This record gives sequence, structure tokens and C-alpha cells, in this order.
Amino acid sequence: MTEVRRELIIAIDGPSGSGKSTLSRLLAERLGYLNIDTGAMYRSVALAASRAGIDPGEEERLAALCAGLDIRFRQNGDGGLRVLLNGEDVSGPIRQPAISRLTPRIASVPAVREALVAQQRRLGAEGGVVLEGRDIGSVVFPDADIKFYLFASAEERGRRRWLELKAKGFEVELDQTIREVEERDRTDMEREVAPLIRPEDAVDIDTGGLSIDEVLERLLAAVETIRRRRGLPPIKESCHA
Repeated sequence: MTEVRRELIIAIDGPSGSGKSTLSRLLAERLGYLNIDTGAMYRSVALAASRAGIDPGEEERLAALCAGLDIRFRQNGDGGLRVLLNGEDVSGPIRQPAISRLTPRIASVPAVREALVAQQRRLGAEGGVVLEGRDIGSVVFPDADIKFYLFASAEERGRRRWLELKAKGFEVELDQTIREVEERDRTDMEREVAPLIRPEDAVDIDTGGLSIDEVLERLLAAVETIRRRRGLPPIKESCHA
């Protein structure tokens, strides 16, 4: 019987603002894989909780809320990734500063993590996926075929976030944005449930001094090495190359 070689499970972890969302989307596009933005899933729960008036301390209500949420991803024609919450496109609302501040508190609730980790594992079990977040290689898929850990200084990540928010019309201060990034790091690393850690077998990439294209090429080179070892076809050249 001919062995069917499964496509890869790729985990991308790292702190807020390290470039995970953009790079996981671009990598998935090049590979023809499903891109699963787990951070957007937690942001969606935070948005739903905010709308329902549920406090992060109300674990039973949050568990019930999660049970009634349908979170999906849809690829745009231009390569962008849209987030759908019960059929509503919430790609914009989940990036609002208030939701960004609420998300780590919601994400630290055990019932929320249990519900979303189970969904993430179902989505990625068959392979052909790029998952990004803060606990993919350590908790969700510790046996992922390849793991990446993206990072940059808090100052650089805060500057990126500040520019992103300014471009969207939000009036925010650079120093305050950097402080919020640092606080998010502390929250993510010190939480009791699935803290942000660097998986021991991850490929480290400091994105601070690199362009998006440069980081993407490093990701692709590492993935290509794994594909050769597994006997999978080579990555197709980009039509934009």
C-alpha cells in the first residue's frame, strides 16, 4: 500500500507584535495551507464577552459563552484573512485597543483556553495548517512538524503597534503603547494556564531588524528542509517572484 504523506503542522509562537499574524498568513498563502490565527480567536471571545457584559472573573458564564460561539476564518481575494464571529466579520472590532487590553484577561481563564484549544486541535489535526499564537508549540501542538519562535524588542513591537493603530485612526501615544506591550508580555508569561514560553525545539527568528520578506524567506527555507526530509513536493515558486 502506498504511504500517503500528510502535509505539515506548522506552529508559530511569539509575543505580541512580533509579526506572527502577518507572517503566518503569508506563509500559509505560499504553501496553500489553512491559516489559524489563535490570537484572533481569543480576541473574538473577548469581544463577545465585552458585548455581553461578562467579566473575566465569571468563568461559568464565559464557558457558556464559548459553547455558543462559531469562530471561522475566511481568506480574502487579496490574500487578507477575515475573522467571522457567528457569521459577523469582526476583523476590525477585535483589534480595538479596549479589546486588546481585555484579551489577555479573557485568555487566562481556564475554561476559555480549554474550549479554544480543543477547537484549534480539531482544525489542525489533518495537517496543512499554519497556527500562530503564544502556546501553539508548547500546548496546542507540542508535536508540530516544525516550530518557529518570532521575537523583537518591546520598543520595536510597541512602535509597530502604534503605527498600526495610527493608520486606523486611533489617537494613541507611543510611550503608552510600548508600556501596554510590556504589560501584555508580563501577563502572557506569568499566567498560570499555558504561559508564553519558547519551545525548546523552536527555530528562533529576531524580526526586529528584518523586513517581512526577509523573515518569510527564512520561514520558507526551514519549511522546505522539513518537506524534503518527509518526501513532500517542493514549495512552488511564488507568482510574484
